[in-house]
Amino acid sequence: MALDSKIPKGPLADKWTNHKNNINLVNPANKRLIDVIVVGTGLAGGSAAATLAELGYNVKAFCFQDSPRRAHSIAAQGGINAAKNYQGDGDSTYRLFYDTVKGGDYRSREANVYRLAEVSANIIDQCVAQGVPFAREYGGLLDNRSFGGVLVSRTFYAAGQTGQQLLLGAYSAMNRQIGRGKIKMYNRHEMLDVVVVDGKARGIIARDLVTGKIERHSAHAVVLGTGGYGNVFFLSTNAMGSNVTAAWKAHKRGAYFANPCYTQIHPTCIPVSGDHQSKLTLMSESLRNDGRIWVPKHKKDVEAIRNKTLKPTDIKEEDRDYYLERRYPAFGNLVPRDVASRAAKERCDAGYGVNATGEAVYLDFASAFMRYGKEQAHVKGLDENDDALIKKLGQEVVRAKYGNLFQMYEKIVDENPYETPMMIYPAVHYTMGGVWVDYNLQTTVPGLYCIGEANFSDHGANRLGASALMQGLADGYFVLPYTIGDYLADDIRTGKIPTDSKAFDEAERNVVDTINHLINNNGTHSVDHFHKRLGKIMWNKCGMARNAEDLKSAINEISELRAEFWKDVKVPGTSEEYNEELAKALRVSDFLELGELFAKDALLREESAGGHFREEYQTEEGEAMRRKEFQYVSAWEYKGEPKDAVLHKEDLQYENIEVKERSYK
Repeated sequence: MALDSKIPKGPLADKWTNHKNNINLVNPANKRLIDVIVVGTGLAGGSAAATLAELGYNVKAFCFQDSPRRAHSIAAQGGINAAKNYQGDGDSTYRLFYDTVKGGDYRSREANVYRLAEVSANIIDQCVAQGVPFAREYGGLLDNRSFGGVLVSRTFYAAGQTGQQLLLGAYSAMNRQIGRGKIKMYNRHEMLDVVVVDGKARGIIARDLVTGKIERHSAHAVVLGTGGYGNVFFLSTNAMGSNVTAAWKAHKRGAYFANPCYTQIHPTCIPVSGDHQSKLTLMSESLRNDGRIWVPKHKKDVEAIRNKTLKPTDIKEEDRDYYLERRYPAFGNLVPRDVASRAAKERCDAGYGVNATGEAVYLDFASAFMRYGKEQAHVKGLDENDDALIKKLGQEVVRAKYGNLFQMYEKIVDENPYETPMMIYPAVHYTMGGVWVDYNLQTTVPGLYCIGEANFSDHGANRLGASALMQGLADGYFVLPYTIGDYLADDIRTGKIPTDSKAFDEAERNVVDTINHLINNNGTHSVDHFHKRLGKIMWNKCGMARNAEDLKSAINEISELRAEFWKDVKVPGTSEEYNEELAKALRVSDFLELGELFAKDALLREESAGGHFREEYQTEEGEAMRRKEFQYVSAWEYKGEPKDAVLHKEDLQYENIEVKERSYK
């Protein structure tokens, strides 16, 4: 099958405008005749459902949570990017586009990313109109802060809970349409299959998670906004319920996957504390605006810290290695996430990790306390030489900016980050890959659309901070509502889609058979037993450091684990009740299939990209191979950046990508 991305012709800056001017539309009277299913009600799905209903379509919205307010978008902390240039520091639509393409290691689809940058400013206006309480400066204007990988301040934020506030905005828009009867909301329902009728997506099979009832739902088009699949690693920053099931069922019905092995490794997560941990907690990247990352210079100090005979605050400045500032002076602690993650892993692998497991570095705010404190003392006419007063004033400023994050850290780690540096380590966060979509956000199955993190299009191999919320809301509010009409214009006389067809029968039978097998299997191990084993394979062999031998081993191990799962998993209870173990089993069965595809994709990609690097190319012999094979590199300008940020020549598949030749000594 040939993939047709349907990217409009013409200059990048004109593509979206020209495309909107030329696609088919559905008039308001005919929209009332068309049904659309939206699966997932986070920022992407919630904004899409609200906007489609506002336009006049009949929308059925599904979420497995007890309320759309519980979607994982609520966990986003740091902010949302938009090219408004409020700071007057040189930002523009083109610069946001360029930074995003560069931040994706030149593997994003340029046309989609330019459109994303183009509509970003509209998102902020939309959300302000909804009442989202973005932070404001003294004069009342919206405030901005900087995030990693950029040289401007373009990130709008609401303290450390931006995702929550944006989700409440989308949820309020949804509620208005629910009240009008234009959205029919199905809480506690999980999509378990896509129904394809005569080659078109015409509905879904869903399970009521409370009663266990299997339901058929039809529509003229189906939209997936179901987030990422980071939980394939078991330990990730994702909510425990986040899963790949909807996207994977679409894949098994003919929707292609793209870049499945590209996973964002977030550098600022609370480190793993033990074998019985069920998830990881993200500390917002916004903390890197004011926090400095370091490890001790001397291993004797590392050992003393691990043995608790030395406190980090006892280590003198000259004995600290602020390694990001040392390696990347232009960006310092605000290097992109992949660079910061690789650097932290390198320091810890070299023996400088500061916690008991040796997998943690410090994020220290002592300098910020003093800097802000001196400013406040000067403004208030207080003694600028009183260090205790200065520190207290500075802590009050930091508390106003990041207080909820500091509180969350203290509750989890039981250490006061105002008095001792935070500990952080890279962890699985966002997924770069996902369902392949064209410029209209349609998958390779006609009538099946995929938006937000669930698709692959905008972020390449590594997402810049504060881009996730931007893509979710851009797709839901400003892109899909235009492009889906081009497809639905042919359905104005189709009428209601019946659910008594052979396609619905077959899809429901497959779901019921799978559920019955799991319930009646009566094995000896829990679902989590298999999920944890999968996670260890994924992190150890498909995580940040990869090599061909381990990846081949992972493929075989996952295949064997999957066979063992179907033979030996035990799911207590019945299928006709609320059964969380059954729901988990269905999700993990899909992770076991995705994991193998993930490893196969990673094996075929011999280049290093994003947060992943191939270990074969970290040796002198590998370097010689690379000099021979790789002719082009991405145009990063970081002094001393590791040479693993390279591209295959054949990877340069999109127009207008700037590349530079690099000569090796």
